[in-house]
Amino acid sequence: MTPPLLHVDGLHAHYGKSHVLRGVSLSVGRGEVVSLLGRNGSGRSTTLKTIMGLVPPSAGRVDLAGRALAGEPPHTICRAGLAYVPEEREVFANLTVDENLRMGEQPPVAGAVRWTVAQMFDYFPRLKERRGAKAGSLSGGEQQMLTMCRSLLGNPLAILIDEPTEGLAPKIVAQVAECILDMQRQGLSLVLVEQKLAIALKVSTRVCVMGHGHIVFEGSPAQLQADPEMLAQWLAV
Repeated sequence: MTPPLLHVDGLHAHYGKSHVLRGVSLSVGRGEVVSLLGRNGSGRSTTLKTIMGLVPPSAGRVDLAGRALAGEPPHTICRAGLAYVPEEREVFANLTVDENLRMGEQPPVAGAVRWTVAQMFDYFPRLKERRGAKAGSLSGGEQQMLTMCRSLLGNPLAILIDEPTEGLAPKIVAQVAECILDMQRQGLSLVLVEQKLAIALKVSTRVCVMGHGHIVFEGSPAQLQADPEMLAQWLAV
């Protein structure tokens, strides 16, 4: 059996005295899209931040391609081949689109998919049109496109994406979903936090439902759809 590319085991994390993650375990194979679903406050975004080193884990393992990364600083984790697209987008507002893209470039680690600026412009032609504009002047959807592309240009083994479609127009949501599917077709591994259930079910290989800081369900999109009790208890608004 092929070992997973990204393996998280027994991950715990705190915000001060608040115990937010309570033993999160998940694995992602090469070319898989695994979505973390759940209500707000269930620990999904904190899981991504803890994997990325932005929130220090209090216990647990994070292994990427067999390398132990739990407790390492974010820049070390990034250079090991893990990318992160934050919900807040966090573009360099005073730099142009081109300059933001160049800021994300780094040599690929062994086994990583290689990405080019030309590919990014094929995904999102609007960015090519605005390549000389300051990133701070872009719309929210354009900033989301830019952040995803900047992360891809780091040539990662795997990428963590937090709420990529939040607040976007339907046309942009469709573009982002197609981009995620093509990343998977290219062999990139993804962990996705997505509030829109229809989008998550469309793009995911597997889904994990979180509640109260741990995973309460793991299976295929079809298995989740066939479990109305799970949907009602942990996902219904």
